[in-house]
Amino acid sequence: MKLNTLKYCVIIPTYNNELSLLAVIQDVRKYTDAIIIVNDGSTDNTEAILASVSGLTIVSYEKNQWKGKALREGFKKAIELGYTHAITIDSDGQHKGSDLPGFFKAIEEDPQALFIGSRNMNQSNVPGTSSFGNNFSNFWFKFETGIDAPDTQSGFRSYPIHLYKNIHFYTKKYEFEIEVIVRSAWKD
Repeated sequence: MKLNTLKYCVIIPTYNNELSLLAVIQDVRKYTDAIIIVNDGSTDNTEAILASVSGLTIVSYEKNQWKGKALREGFKKAIELGYTHAITIDSDGQHKGSDLPGFFKAIEEDPQALFIGSRNMNQSNVPGTSSFGNNFSNFWFKFETGIDAPDTQSGFRSYPIHLYKNIHFYTKKYEFEIEVIVRSAWKD
């Protein structure tokens, strides 16, 4: 199944993930060629890896400006290219391209919704600090919105980016991902 490249794209923000980046791109390419990579000031071999892959849309800047800024730059590029929805996937390999068809189906069923892929945070290999951070974030998200979300920290998401283009966001680091879902919940 391939994405309708006129509406949807996949954004992969990356910072120093040279060991997994190419595999993530290849995995996503099984489902779409509409890929935007945001190189968030990587200092490793990321630039050479990206140069070796044809057909990518690449947004790069020299200094690391954090994930929130990378996502916003990816959204800006996606809107500029005419996409209405962006699916984000982390470049560290924790998400699987085989889950993309679930996002495609969800977008078609409810194009105004923001979807979050939920990870199994109860596995034995999940560091305690990650599990605690996710539970803490889930608690505060529910406190602010009344919505019970199992994984507010997942970077595997589908955004209806056309709805966000006129909203000013305040955060630029990882907290952007919680800011955007809280603001989305407040606006239904």
